[in-house]
Amino acid sequence: MLSRLRRLIHAAPAVAFFIGLGLLVVVILAVVRLRSPPSAAVVTAPVTVADIETTVLATGTVQAYKQVSVGAQASGQLKTLHVALGDTVRSGDLIAEIDPMTEQQALLTAQAALSAVRAQRLAQVALSKQAKLEFERQKQMLAANATPRATYDTAEATLSSTQANIEALDAQIVQAQAAVDAAKVNLGYTRINAPMAGDVVAVITQQGQTVIASQIAPTIIKLAQLNVVTIKAQISEADVVRVKPGQEVYFTILGDPDHRYTSQLRAVEPAPDSINGESGPGGLGVSGGGGSAGGGANSAVYYNGLFDVRNDDRKLRIAMTVQVNIVLDQARQALTVPSAALTPVPSRPAAASVVVVDAQGRQTKREVSVGINNHVNAQILSGLKAGERVVIGTADASVDQDARRALAGR
Repeated sequence: MLSRLRRLIHAAPAVAFFIGLGLLVVVILAVVRLRSPPSAAVVTAPVTVADIETTVLATGTVQAYKQVSVGAQASGQLKTLHVALGDTVRSGDLIAEIDPMTEQQALLTAQAALSAVRAQRLAQVALSKQAKLEFERQKQMLAANATPRATYDTAEATLSSTQANIEALDAQIVQAQAAVDAAKVNLGYTRINAPMAGDVVAVITQQGQTVIASQIAPTIIKLAQLNVVTIKAQISEADVVRVKPGQEVYFTILGDPDHRYTSQLRAVEPAPDSINGESGPGGLGVSGGGGSAGGGANSAVYYNGLFDVRNDDRKLRIAMTVQVNIVLDQARQALTVPSAALTPVPSRPAAASVVVVDAQGRQTKREVSVGINNHVNAQILSGLKAGERVVIGTADASVDQDARRALAGR
């Protein structure tokens, strides 16, 4: 018994050494594992069937399809305003009346002047008849040598003078009649009628105000046709070379972003709004206005694209901001993958390579033909089938499963 105890005591240091060595190995392995990089995992996305398009983005504003400023051509107090802001009027409807007193007096004066000239003509006609009778009598008497030649000449001159006076009065009658007609027109200007059907979008002059139309016609109201509106979209100079009339467009408004309005591009203006300024070569200023963003030679230039859309419910209002998409190309029910899955093939622009992952996780590189690519999704013309999965990147192993599903579009 004593001998066994002695042997255990002598063996204890060796056992302790091996136990310590084992613990050291475990610690070293743990440290190495902690310091080693985590395993990388690929993120995949399915090949899906969906609509795809490539568009040009633009910001635009709503404008009336047609808008006119209805002004006054007669001066005076705005006696009656028959419309209010927001009213709908028909072409020819009475909009306003200006106090007609001045024009009525002018018409009466012109009519009186016309009557006076006509009366003068009647008097000259009577004198002409008398002068003609006297001339005929003197002519007969001269033939019988019963009157002096001088008396005959006087009678002839009197007849010619009265006839000339009648012709002068005829010209005066024409002038007086023109003055009467002008006075009637001016009197008509005191009643202002709608030149077209539309909505009253602004009331500039209020009832009771005095308008003076001697140099420029003051605006009473503004009328606009709003059953159809025009969208003016600002297209950057980098994109304008890719757009043309006839292309499909759609847009949304800030107040109703879920509703999409569609139309077709009607026109692209050949110059920016800044051409109306005087700065820059040839009057093409770029230092402000609707055609540029800021001043300087490096300012962005925008060209206006125009298209029309029905607005029977009057939801679209003047000066609203709209987000416009001009469709350059589109495909319906096409095979699509995220653009991140594509690796370009330098020698062939329409080709790319993808990495396909099968059900067992094996990865295969495959070449595909690419159609529309809007840099978010790409159309696959050949090389893939719906349902296959392609690699779109790698993710750290610590990324949670929900994030992977979101990246892969599951």
